[in-house]
Amino acid sequence: MISSAGSDSSSVKMTDSLAKPKFLFWYGLAIALIIADQLSKYWVQASFFEGERINLLPILDFTLVYNEGAAWSFLSDAGGWQRWLFTAVSSVVSVVLVVWIYRLERSQLLLLIALTFILGGAVGNLIDRVILGKVVDFVLFYYDGRYFPAFNVADSAITVGAIFMLADVFFGPQQEQPEETTTG
Repeated sequence: MISSAGSDSSSVKMTDSLAKPKFLFWYGLAIALIIADQLSKYWVQASFFEGERINLLPILDFTLVYNEGAAWSFLSDAGGWQRWLFTAVSSVVSVVLVVWIYRLERSQLLLLIALTFILGGAVGNLIDRVILGKVVDFVLFYYDGRYFPAFNVADSAITVGAIFMLADVFFGPQQEQPEETTTG
């Protein structure tokens, strides 16, 4: 005979896990980042012609720039094949991130935040590559004649994700190392 106390606690745990899957919040956050990225890119493309700049601060402009390469325009002049390479890499990375987020425990908060932001950014730029063949960038920082490459919301999300990933490495839950045994 099964005790009622044991069955009650297991049914509560099962009900909680079915009612509130741990990963739905993180996927929802990634989708919100993708939507924010795509809406901002839509607005910039509807409001600016390519190369137009609007000064916001002495070190910050909005501009419409298209990047056919990766970070810092890496391979932007490669002739077109890079579109499919970056599309394939982004697709694989996005699938890996979806699975990784699904498998993480709630206690791994810094890593969940990191992977969610990276996923949102990767998919945001992936959408651009698939639809346009290039990524829409529009935020331009500069100082004293030096320019940081233009970027977008997706790039910012990836950067925030990388920062949280580093924070997880240094401050996240530590894995216990097995003790060494000495033989004598």
